Amino acid sequence: MAITIKNEDDIAKMRVACRLASEVLDYITPFVKPGVTTAELDRLCHNYMLDVQGTIPAPLNYQPPGYPPYPKATCISVNDVICHGIPGDKVVKSGDALNIDITVIKDGYFGDTSRMFIAGEGSILARRLAQTTYECMWLGIEQVRPGAHLGDIGHAIQRHAEASGYSVVREYCGHGIGKVFHEDPQILHYGRPGTGLELQKGMIFTIEPMINAGRREIRTMPDQWTVKTKDRSLSAQWEHTVLVTDTGYDVLTVSAGTPAKPSIAVAA
Repeated sequence: MAITIKNEDDIAKMRVACRLASEVLDYITPFVKPGVTTAELDRLCHNYMLDVQGTIPAPLNYQPPGYPPYPKATCISVNDVICHGIPGDKVVKSGDALNIDITVIKDGYFGDTSRMFIAGEGSILARRLAQTTYECMWLGIEQVRPGAHLGDIGHAIQRHAEASGYSVVREYCGHGIGKVFHEDPQILHYGRPGTGLELQKGMIFTIEPMINAGRREIRTMPDQWTVKTKDRSLSAQWEHTVLVTDTGYDVLTVSAGTPAKPSIAVAA
């Protein structure tokens, strides 16, 4: 496992890329409403990246081994789609729960973040799942400090999700990030405290739990990208990019519209 420890120049450039990624989500927020298509949301985000920010959408034409090139600038996952939803002609309906996942490249550095959106009113179930998943992410973030272990992060997330009656997706995880989209280490969203890699100052990685209202099993669609819950239950995800500091952590994917830390994490 090759872990990249970031220097001060890396960190400064990552702060910029991560803030810009978060600002795309700020920009798109008022457009997420019933009647819009996911393709239109993607087009708006793409144009904002290119024309306003001067950033590059990292997902566009991204092709890991064994996959076709990803065809869009964003991932938009609706309702039972866990991750990697490809924007298209799907019309957003009142009550839909959407995750919009943004990764931009600025000056050779990647910034990666996602948020949940509820179009219209939304069901109590969808809102509770989105809120609990946000709490899970933050409880994981609160474990980050030099000397902590990756298992501490996963355990905090898994414990809260399962205590709330939900399940944690195992097949997808957070990851190191910097000049490369996906670096070591992998950040599992389940685990045992005190296990796994020890965190060091200068590490930067994402924490991005995918939490299902039903069972954790997944199914992959024929496009080879879209991943859904096997039992068709709702799924939710939030994502931040996090820096390990001298004494704790710094969340890099912060902008004016970033939701506040939930009270459960403040009290943790």
